Amino acid sequence: MHFPARSFGITAGACALLFVLARAQGAPQRAFPGEARQIADGVSLYHVTDPALLEPAAPVSVWLLRVDPRSADLRAVLANDEIVDTETVPQIAQRYGAAAAVNAGFFLLPSGDPSGLYKLNGQLVSDTRRPRGAVGIIRDGQSRRFLFGRVAASMRLRIPRRARPDRTVDIAGVDTTRQRGKLMLFTPAYHADTDAAAGGLEWILEGDPLRVRGVPRTTGRTPIPKKGFVLSYGGSRAPPSLASLKDGTAVALETRYAPVDGTPEDWARADDIIGGAGLIARDGRFLEDWTVEQLAGGFAQTRHPRTMIGVHPDRSLWLVTVDGRQPHLSAGMTLVEVSALARRLGLSDALNLDGGGSTTMWVRGEVVNSPSDAAGPRKVSDALLVMQR
Repeated sequence: MHFPARSFGITAGACALLFVLARAQGAPQRAFPGEARQIADGVSLYHVTDPALLEPAAPVSVWLLRVDPRSADLRAVLANDEIVDTETVPQIAQRYGAAAAVNAGFFLLPSGDPSGLYKLNGQLVSDTRRPRGAVGIIRDGQSRRFLFGRVAASMRLRIPRRARPDRTVDIAGVDTTRQRGKLMLFTPAYHADTDAAAGGLEWILEGDPLRVRGVPRTTGRTPIPKKGFVLSYGGSRAPPSLASLKDGTAVALETRYAPVDGTPEDWARADDIIGGAGLIARDGRFLEDWTVEQLAGGFAQTRHPRTMIGVHPDRSLWLVTVDGRQPHLSAGMTLVEVSALARRLGLSDALNLDGGGSTTMWVRGEVVNSPSDAAGPRKVSDALLVMQR
């Protein structure tokens, strides 16, 4: 039996509306973080502006890069390829011909000296006694493995002795300003020379095994060998622990890792390590307490511009920048809100990198985010580059 639509009190227009609604309800919802812009083979860019990402809600602007490690590689580089310098992320990226880039580790202004752990091409170039969040890159041919955790690292000098136990001397700092009464180590990544004032003692180390070359220099600014090191002591007279450093003395340099997460051997295997502040997640476990990292008061609880690196179980790598300190555009995020974002992305591992005015994402010739400094992208100490394979 046929019944006209109006006999049920439903107009033809209402029927059409119900049909549209039924189709909409059955249609698949667009997955977070939305539509991607393909910027290179295996590299996708997303932009999210959903105020609900914050609690309480507020304007927010988040830029995300998804990197397929089968098609693109991640490279850690220093500004102008040395410790004592700074460059903007665009300058670093353009110099290397990168597809994309973000800022990376924390550093001191204006020198650019990394303020946390940094390892480059297998050599520790910045140490830290505080166990801070870090990400390590382990290379095995074309494959890459990323190691996340909280770790401290330091170095010491070993001086072999006949018929007696070896003498060990703690190195107070790697590739950083010399301190009075302390022994420092300078690597080729630092600068052409130690940039140290006259009045200290500086020994050149070269060879395999390492040996002292010549007598200690006292004039400062000792040239650093491309395949060697310089030991620098802040004083005009060597302490008893260093008195045996003569021309030809064999020595060894040892790096010690003290991880909260993982084993020292894991971190020793990493080719590169970039220090952050605020480990978000490790092996699928999300952290809620950052006490062990000794973060500055309010750092985790205050909304700031943020930069994050993370890994998804599908092995994709994510680089994320959150704009902030711009009330009408983006409020920034707390670490708890960054953690919620990492969960939303389904990341198994994630780390908070340097943020604030440093937060910058560069993609194919342009800065896509909105850095909070009025002058634009800040000069930084280092960057993470996305390179096409």
